[in-house]
Amino acid sequence: RHLGDAVYATAYDKWKAIVDTLRQLKAEGRPVLVGTRSVLASEHLSEMLSAAGLQHQVLNARQDQEEAAVIARAGERGRITVATNMAGRGTDIRLAPGVAQMGGLHVLATERHDARRVDRQLFGRSGRQGDPGSYQAIVSIEDEVVASIFGEPVLRFCKRFSQAGKPLPYWLGVVLVGIAQRIAERRHARVRSDLLRIDDQVSDMLAFTGRAE
Repeated sequence: RHLGDAVYATAYDKWKAIVDTLRQLKAEGRPVLVGTRSVLASEHLSEMLSAAGLQHQVLNARQDQEEAAVIARAGERGRITVATNMAGRGTDIRLAPGVAQMGGLHVLATERHDARRVDRQLFGRSGRQGDPGSYQAIVSIEDEVVASIFGEPVLRFCKRFSQAGKPLPYWLGVVLVGIAQRIAERRHARVRSDLLRIDDQVSDMLAFTGRAE
């Protein structure tokens, strides 16, 4: 189940909302897998959760030898697992007894990616082989994928619609993030196309030396 995304005007409000959401879900006994784009973001959230007294596990590149064991336990009752989005891939997340009746694993994204495919891979972990589960993104317009596309004028415009501690109007937040992702995807596609064309040109120029490797 998609619980509906929340887009905040500032990163500060976003992180606060994430901690509040995790506190509520932990109190309900729901296990949560939190996806972050970077090690730095995972450690920042970990500090906030520790300050809030919320027990959790952090999985990033600094614990690569333990990642399979950590991610495998992400379906236990009331467990919060903070992980970079690519960590623990290929490891099965089994729900502990009674967790399915609570709604299953909840996957929370703290930032959107340049490629929507990566988002879908993360959200897909909420429903293992037909298990119940839910997913949501709590993001901000100060996140890299949005800020790098629109810049400061759009950020200032959006902040005019914001109220302290509350997300932007749903239509505005979803439209901005969606447009930013599509533009980023097109940019990356052009870069890949240019690299392939240059590679072909170099291969043609060097063909006289023998078979291209």
